[in-house]
Amino acid sequence: MAKVLVSDPVDEAGIKILSQVAQVDVKTGLSPTELAGIIGDYDALMIRSGTQVTAEVIEAATQLKIIGRAGVGVDNVDVPSATRKGIVVVNSPEGNTIAAAEHALAMMMSLSRYIPDANQSVKAKKWDRKSYMGTEIYKKTLGVVGLGKIGSHVAKVAKAMGMKILAYDPFISQERANQLGCTLVDLDMIFSESDYITLHVPKTKETANLINEQSLSKMKPTTRIINCSRGGIIDEDALYEALAKGQIAGAALDVFSSEPLGESKLRDLGSNVVLTPHLGASTAEAQVNVAIDVAEQIRDVLLGLPARSAVNIPGLSPDVMEKLRPYMRLAETLGNLVGQLAGDRVESFNVKLEGELAENSSQPLVTAAIKGLLSKALRERVNYVNAAIEAKERGIHVIDSRDATIKDYSNSIYLEATGTKGTHSVRGALLNDGEIRITNLNAYPVNVPPNNYMLFTLHRDMPGIIGRIGSLLGNFNVNIASMQVGRTIVRGDAVMVLTIDDPLPEGILDEILKVEGVTDAYTVSL
Repeated sequence: MAKVLVSDPVDEAGIKILSQVAQVDVKTGLSPTELAGIIGDYDALMIRSGTQVTAEVIEAATQLKIIGRAGVGVDNVDVPSATRKGIVVVNSPEGNTIAAAEHALAMMMSLSRYIPDANQSVKAKKWDRKSYMGTEIYKKTLGVVGLGKIGSHVAKVAKAMGMKILAYDPFISQERANQLGCTLVDLDMIFSESDYITLHVPKTKETANLINEQSLSKMKPTTRIINCSRGGIIDEDALYEALAKGQIAGAALDVFSSEPLGESKLRDLGSNVVLTPHLGASTAEAQVNVAIDVAEQIRDVLLGLPARSAVNIPGLSPDVMEKLRPYMRLAETLGNLVGQLAGDRVESFNVKLEGELAENSSQPLVTAAIKGLLSKALRERVNYVNAAIEAKERGIHVIDSRDATIKDYSNSIYLEATGTKGTHSVRGALLNDGEIRITNLNAYPVNVPPNNYMLFTLHRDMPGIIGRIGSLLGNFNVNIASMQVGRTIVRGDAVMVLTIDDPLPEGILDEILKVEGVTDAYTVSL
């Protein structure tokens, strides 16, 4: 009989499900060393946030098939080590969706009607109605930043409550927004027109301090901000100043740049601020939901069935995986590249398998390409299981095609994406040693290995233009690792691909676009 180790406290409902197919041992509070000492006896491991599943633990897991995290993140699991060893890692990405959405709505209502302060006032034996004159949300404008599962639920409920919904999400199609009753706008309109702004985005380089002194200056004095997503999306010092000066009406925060919240000036503010200690997922139902969700996935994997929310590569037999693994890496890399070239809000995505590859099962490679396409927007939230669902929810039309007649390479993959930056295409192949090569870019032949940082230009094929761009990069202390030009006719249009050692400094792309003959320029980070 299979054995499952539960190393963090989880709801009993999950234990009951696991007990149907395995012997379940509950041993909590284990250090990584202690866990490594016993993990070799187990077929499955169920955890929450407390257990650290290090590379050493995974190395000691001689018969482990699956690690299940009863929650959203998997930061406490060495996923690459698990993947290399063939261990499926699963989580519960939707288990707390309703809990987080409802908390955001509750924070909005509490802020509007001064409920926390009024409660404390009555408990202090006061009856001060005049001090707590509230604001109705009916017919007010709610700006939703991020229309993922949580943001979408907030938008639907707020719409039913009579609010006008503006939304910003560069990766959601207009069709999907229409289904939710939202009007897609840019961030500036969110900031300037919203009476309430609710944030539902991950913390990334692009979203860090999204709410800052500049964005706060665009808001109305009646604007109230709600953040139940991630700390660090709001510049808390700038928010304090805006609230203290009455520049905006209020803020309700469940997450903070540093947690637990230490010495913060936000604590000194009055009834225009509501603060809670990261309670978004803290409901009895959410804890039951994540326990059941992950326990069911562990049960299924132990029975030989696929997991539905794996964060690494699930559901393929070892022989198929061994054959397609290099091409899945190729497809994902090309998807990441063409997604960044096409820009936000991709509408259509064509995945074409060429040459001998066209005779293989396309589903894993299409999924890998979609995962790459969405990886910049969703990061760790997109995986090989949910990539197709995420694309569908964003209104992306995916085309799966094949062409066995193309024989430039024995196996190649062609991707074409249409987004806010127009239609772009890329073709790639594997060399005999398995190294990835970009062989075609927007119909121009090239032969370039992918790199962490790349610069693409579309320009006229004319003397001196390459030198001018190179000199410009040198003036900004940008080191070029390699350079290649692709063209179809002499002195016609051409593309140049530069691999560089570091990200481009701020403003240099605008300078490149000013160079005579350059018609477009893009940076890509892989």
